[in-house]
Amino acid sequence: MFIYLQMIETPEDRSKFEDLYLRYKNIMFFTANKILHNYHDAEDAVHAAFVKIAENIEKIEAPDSPKTRGYVVTIVEHAAIDLYRKHKRTTTANLEEWKNLGLTVEYDGHNSLTACILKLPANYRECILLRYYHGYDTHEIARALGISESAAFKLNQRAKKKLLELCQEEGLL
Repeated sequence: MFIYLQMIETPEDRSKFEDLYLRYKNIMFFTANKILHNYHDAEDAVHAAFVKIAENIEKIEAPDSPKTRGYVVTIVEHAAIDLYRKHKRTTTANLEEWKNLGLTVEYDGHNSLTACILKLPANYRECILLRYYHGYDTHEIARALGISESAAFKLNQRAKKKLLELCQEEGLL
């Protein structure tokens, strides 16, 4: 709160802001979290809203009025929506494009299972190696690959299915 108070010049406005902060911080966080569904992003939205309120503190007459409550909630809603839109604008790789990322590996050995694993698309191969060679769980794979847990789970299913098909083609099963 001290950072916000440094933005405000008069002691009356500082007192008003302190009252606003203590009165509305919880409802602001609740409102932002309802929009963003993420604790840390909600905190960021509340921070942005408090900066905006500190910049416009002279527009607020009484901290306990319904008009002020509506103003504060509107400010945090807009901050949360702006943050939500910012996250939506970030580019994400299409799964089909991502499938071909990674190294192509050639294998001259005699282990048929290894040869089948190396024939997998790069993302399937990485998922299989992370899961069964390194022992990562779905949550860790998702974090390592930068995808959601449900996408990591589905990727693991598809990789196993493709590996099974390759093993059957090689006569391993």
